[in-house]
Formats: sequence, structure tokens, C-alpha cells
Amino acid sequence: MDVRFGRNGLFAQLFSETLERMMEAELTGHLGYGKYETKGRNSGNSRNGKTEKKLHTSAGDIDVQVPRDRNSEFESKLLPKHRNYSDELEEKIISFYAKGLSTRDIQSMLEELYGVEVSPATISAVTDKVWFLVEAWQNRPLASTYPIVYLDALHLKIRREGKVANTALYVVLGIDLDGQRDVLGHWLGTGSEASNFWLSVISDLQARGVEDIFIACVDGLPGFQDAIRSVFPQTQVQRCIVHQIRQSLKYVAWKDRKEFADDLKEIYQVPTREAAERALRSVSEHWGSKYAMAVRSWESNWDALMTMFEFPQVIRRLIYTTNMVESYHSQLRRVLKTKPFFPTDEAARKLLFLVNREVTSRWTSTVFNWPLILNLLSIRFEQRLSP
Repeated sequence: MDVRFGRNGLFAQLFSETLERMMEAELTGHLGYGKYETKGRNSGNSRNGKTEKKLHTSAGDIDVQVPRDRNSEFESKLLPKHRNYSDELEEKIISFYAKGLSTRDIQSMLEELYGVEVSPATISAVTDKVWFLVEAWQNRPLASTYPIVYLDALHLKIRREGKVANTALYVVLGIDLDGQRDVLGHWLGTGSEASNFWLSVISDLQARGVEDIFIACVDGLPGFQDAIRSVFPQTQVQRCIVHQIRQSLKYVAWKDRKEFADDLKEIYQVPTREAAERALRSVSEHWGSKYAMAVRSWESNWDALMTMFEFPQVIRRLIYTTNMVESYHSQLRRVLKTKPFFPTDEAARKLLFLVNREVTSRWTSTVFNWPLILNLLSIRFEQRLSP
């Protein structure tokens, strides 16, 4: 048996000691003065010893001394009356870990805040307890229909076979029929070609219950459209305009980039596809001889770029870029930048899950203007929506 856990283990001792100190601090706040302070004399209330209480924790049952006041007015917020469990310390450790702190950083933080020393090994053991949640989340059943999904990837470093290598993290973010955002999963790349790996990701969505996707918003990866339609043949694919702009500007000299970018706005900011086609011809006439590759990248991807013009403006604003998933990526990167590399795939997946849990807990509101958007989608995809 691991000596760190169980009723008399190190974790139980640290947990009870920390919880007792935190409750003492609560009582001090309730009374308005500390132990032995003279202003507590004749204050009308005072400390009145302690009561022993048995707690159930994931480390086993432990005994905790709960402080009392003479007027019986004090009730701990950490451990209310009639409650016989508390995961406060474990939750603190997991919360710190989710913010990107290393086990040694967490060790220092707990010592500074609560005056207790928890070994890095114990902290790792606590965070390892979330692994079954990682697996359950990644394999959970999904909704049958997602009106809009965003597919994109970012990169992190993981040690594999003794070498630290750049590894793609594939992310799918969906909007369901209630207008709620949800990250449908994280997939760590295996080194195979990206378009082939995306096919396995999309197949996994289908295996977990997804039957239909109306619109898929993707970056500029070649073969992406074919990968999606091989699993969901009716899905309309919108290529990200922002990715397309970045791609085409690679072929434009720095001194011409601003003017070229301004001309591109005439393509995607016009009200109709016909107007966009006229704008593309204008760009081609103006820049085609000087920057043929830049113009050609728009022409060769034209159909996927113009999907947005099949929808009203309120939907167009949602789908013309992958900004929604990019915003999620930026929040992942804030934590990932604290990690030079991960020792294993499991370590990466564990942290990514915890960060995801922190981020998505704040996604409480629906997509702006969702009732109107759903009404328009219901008309456009009437035959594919259940009554």
C-alpha cells in the first residue's frame, strides 16, 4: 500500500493539518480578532475549543479538529455542518496544475499559502487521479447533429522514443442545436500526414454519435474537404478567410502587402458571391502579373472560400474564419508556454483536459443571436433537422 495515502498516510496528515489551519483562519475572520489578541476580551464571543469530525476523502477517512465559538454562530464554509467530506486540498492542487504550475511550483505555493509541505511525488499522485476523467471525456457520446464545427490544430513538444518532437494537437470545437459551444475532443498526432489524421478524427466523431454536420470551418490544409465529406458527404466546408489571406501574403513583397490586403477586402466583405467574383477578377488584373501565386491561391480554393455567401450575414460572420477555435487555442497556449516539453503523451493529455475544464466552465452563454441563427439554419437545412 502506498504510505502517502490511507487514514494514517502522509496525504491524510497534510490534508487534515491544512484544513484545520484554513478553518482557524475562517474563525478568526468570523470573530474579528486572532488568538490571544486583547481586543477579543469582552467582545461578546470567543473561541471555545474544537470538535473532532471524521471526513471521507479520496485518501481515506481522516479525523479533523473543527474549531468552535462560544455562541455557536460559526460555520466553516470549507466544511459546513452535516457534511463529512472535503476535497479542498486536492482541488487546490489540481487547480494550480491546470494553470500550468509545475509540481515544484505547487509545492512552494502550498507551503507559502498554508504552511504545509507536500512532496512533488504526492502532487503527481493527486493529479494522476484525473486520468479516468480524461479518458471518459475524450470518449463521451456526442450530440447527433452539430450545425457548425471548427477544426484546427496547434503544436506542442512531447518526448517520444527518447526525442523531443513537435506534435500536432488536433481540436474540434462544435456549436450544438442549443447554441452552446463545446470542445468535442483533443487528438495528439501520430506523425502521419495531417489530412489522413484528420480523417481518423472525423471518423471518431462519427463513432461517438455524430450523424450530421451542417457547416465545417477549416484552415487551409490540402485534402481537408475530401476528408470531411468522405464521412459526412452533405457537410458544406468553409475555408478560413484569415488563413487564406495569410497564405497569399507570403508571396507578396512587404512594400505591397498593405495595398494587396486592402484589395482582398473587396472580395470577402461584399454582399454577394457575384460581387466577390468581380472583385477577384479586379485583383487578378491588378496583381496577377506581379504576384501570380498569391492570386492563384484564391482562384484554386474559390469554391471552399465562397461557401459563406450561401448564408445570411448573421451566419456568415460565424463561419468565415476559424476564430472561435483560435480563441480557444490562445487560452491553451497561455498554459502550454510554461511547459518546454511534455515527458509523455499522457502528461500532455492530462494538462490539456484540465485547462479545457477551466476554460469551458466559463462558457455559460449561448452564441450571440442564436435564436435567429437557428431559425435560418432550420429553413436552410429543413430536411436534415428532426422535428
